[in-house]
Parts: sequence; C-alpha cells; structure tokens
Amino acid sequence: MFAREKINHTPLPLPDRANMSDAEMLAASAAFYAHIKKRHSVRDFCTRPVPREVIENCVLAAGTAPSGANHQPWHFAAISGAEMKHRIRLQAEAEEQTFYDGGAGDEWLKALEPIGTDANKPHLDIAPWLIVVFAQRWGQFDDGARFKNYYVPESVGIATGFLLTALHTAGLVTLTHTPNPMKFLTEALGRPDSEKPVMIIAVGHPAEDATVPAVAKLKKPLGEIMSVFE
Repeated sequence: MFAREKINHTPLPLPDRANMSDAEMLAASAAFYAHIKKRHSVRDFCTRPVPREVIENCVLAAGTAPSGANHQPWHFAAISGAEMKHRIRLQAEAEEQTFYDGGAGDEWLKALEPIGTDANKPHLDIAPWLIVVFAQRWGQFDDGARFKNYYVPESVGIATGFLLTALHTAGLVTLTHTPNPMKFLTEALGRPDSEKPVMIIAVGHPAEDATVPAVAKLKKPLGEIMSVFE
C-alpha cells in the first residue's frame, strides 16, 4: 500500500546486470525459445497435487512484471479447495452455455471448431489449482484515499504472461478460460469493487491421455510476426 509522504524518486545502481557476450546471448535466446515453444494449452488434467509453494513462487514471478507507474495493478486468487472450484465450474459453465447457444455468433463459433471446445469445463474441477487473475482499476493510499492505476490491461497482460511462463518452467500445464461475464468471480472470491476478473487459469499436470488440437501447433512464421528496420 502506498503512503503519500513516501512518493519520491530515489535512483539505485542497477542491481542485476547480465553482461553476456553476443555468443552467450544467442545461445540463451535459442535455449529459451526451445523451452517456451513446448508450452501448450491443455484441457486434460490429472488429479496429481501441486504444492502450494510452487504456485506461490510462480505468482511471485508474475509480480516482478513491469507496470504503469509501478502500481502493480493485479491480484491473483489461487484456489485449490474442491467446493470452491466446483462452484466456479458451475457458474462458468452457465455463462459458457449461453455463449455456445448463440451468444457468441456464428463466426466466432466457427472459429472455435478446430479447437474442439464446448460449454463443458470439467478441468475446472480436476485441475488441482485455479488461479483467477484480477485487474485493479484503482488503488488506495494508506489513508484510504483512491489513486488511479495506469495502463491496467497492458500491465496485467504482461504479468499474466510472466505467470504462464513461470508455471510452464515449473513443469506444469495450464489452460486459460474467460467466461463472460465474470462478475460472479468477484463475488465468490470476496474481491473489492476496484478489481475486475479477467481470466481463470487452470493449473496442474496433464492426464496420461492428454491431447492438444492439431491446429494449436500451427504458429505464424517469423516473417509474419516481426518487421525489422535497420
């Protein structure tokens, strides 16, 4: 929580410096690409437990993400209790049924066909952890007065990317889920009105018979996702 009287600029020497050679940078970047391209969205989980400390470390990693004015406008609610997970599943499936019954429109539903999704979300029960990502629209000083948060969607998006990468690095698989509307998550998890739920992330180990849709392996080539101006 911020205190008004402590808002000032105090420059510190850069605490961590990699100082790699060009060859070391090339090797490190190639190694990271080889690692991260093995990340997959998985819909088939097993019930193998995941220690809470692993989830905590991954959330700590997410918390190191850059943010507008360093306000860190995010909150991560981690749920392992079976009753709460099931409650979230039932409410999420109710919203999803409306979506698949025509709320999404024919074009959107057609785009989802290669992914093989429907309104049934058993992974919300089976995955040992659900992490609900909240975006904080405003913060509060220690005296209770509000202050504005900046670049909230961008900041939360970056932190969520950090989280997914950390979970993958810990040997876990994930599935992002965005039922709409998601107000029920604010109420179910007792979060304040200043926060908006933006995503549910199912986290755990893949089932022995886990599959991924073939289309998920199709990634755009470098020439389509990068422009270079030298």
